[in-house]
Amino acid sequence: MSIISRYILRLHIAPFIFGTVLVMFLFLFQFLLKNVDQLLGKGLSLWLIVQLIGLNLSWMIVLAVPMGVLFSTLMAFGNMSSVHETTIIKSSGGSLIKMMKPVIVSGIILTILLFWFNDEILPEANHRAKVLMMDIQRKKPTFSIESGKFSQELDGYTIFARQVDSINGNLYGVTIYDTRNMNNVNIVSADTGIASFSNDMSKLIFDLYSGEIHQMTEFEYRNYRKINFEKYRIILNAEGFNLTRTDDDLISRGDREMHIRDMRKIVDEATKERQKYDSSLKFQIDKHYKYLTGKVVDSSNRFLRTKDLVQSDAVVLQNVQRRISFLKASLNSEIMRRDDYDFKARQYEIEIQKKYAIPFACLVFVLVGCPLGVMTKGGNFGISAAISLAFYILYWACLIGGEKLADRGMISPILGMWGGDILIFIIGIFLIIKVNNESLSLPGKKLAESLIKKLSKNNTQEI
Repeated sequence: MSIISRYILRLHIAPFIFGTVLVMFLFLFQFLLKNVDQLLGKGLSLWLIVQLIGLNLSWMIVLAVPMGVLFSTLMAFGNMSSVHETTIIKSSGGSLIKMMKPVIVSGIILTILLFWFNDEILPEANHRAKVLMMDIQRKKPTFSIESGKFSQELDGYTIFARQVDSINGNLYGVTIYDTRNMNNVNIVSADTGIASFSNDMSKLIFDLYSGEIHQMTEFEYRNYRKINFEKYRIILNAEGFNLTRTDDDLISRGDREMHIRDMRKIVDEATKERQKYDSSLKFQIDKHYKYLTGKVVDSSNRFLRTKDLVQSDAVVLQNVQRRISFLKASLNSEIMRRDDYDFKARQYEIEIQKKYAIPFACLVFVLVGCPLGVMTKGGNFGISAAISLAFYILYWACLIGGEKLADRGMISPILGMWGGDILIFIIGIFLIIKVNNESLSLPGKKLAESLIKKLSKNNTQEI
């Protein structure tokens, strides 16, 4: 590798890391805002939250790396152009394409690595993140009793404490209402009490002191009982307050949690089933067409006219109507099943193509970023960020729109997922050819040059 190639690659390292980390930070901020209500107030450990964030960082990396590539190429070649390094290299016999070679090679390597990550690491991380989020959603909020407020966090019980000592955990003026059976009233009140969980967090234990129990069955006065106590312990079921981890293998996987090889098997099976229904539909249509057009196959495989087998036109019409109704119901059923298999095959094929298309964006962003950096001669954060954002929005608009159209069967999954890559690839090749031949200028450049000439001419005349 030449000194110039190493120099160009070195210019890309810092902007690439900065751009990738910045985009990941924005995705992470969005993720936390979206799920803050699921994470706070449930007594989750810091390690569990870090684990959930770490698992979700996988899909953020896949989306952020192409953006980092585009940002780094714009910054690096913009810096080189602003200090006229590209002009020096060209005057030494170089060209834009030669300067891009090390960046293209690194883009290809990054595309391969990101594809491996997208197919091997991301599905497992997505599945584990989904299972962990399901466990967190099932977990009840941390049990708490506030002074002067009724707590109904335990199913079947209402708990009230006039005063709560949050430091020592003591309760004063405690009343517990048992609402599991409305026909049997059971109310326990005590002057003081202490609440604690069992070791496995499945039971909530109340140790109450100096109180009384009021019991009444079916709201009848003669069935009323009052029991005084000095010390009384109540053990209540408190399931759900402790996080219970689910085995990952027990939860089914979606399309974004599967490897390409697994999705390919599903696509092949669904395609075979769809072809079977296509053959069945064709056979039924041909069979009923022969019947309705007056041909019936008898046991001797001879074709006989329908009018030779019936005695009146009314019977013929009735038979035809029955056959049409039967044909319509049968074909509708076959078509619905065929469409289900077609949609399934199309859905998984879209996800397969997406796993190829997104990593390939690293290469196409290299092709468009290098000539744009030379054209802008910016090399600063503002210009590079603005151009990167514009192309990123364009790419994701094509990707999301293509996915929607492919889901509806309006275009093929390949075109839907690769449309953005193809569009930016064409733009990149066009820009490379023009910039390499120095035949393209930015909008407004010619106008600015003409204004400068006029101003210099006027100044010359004044002098």
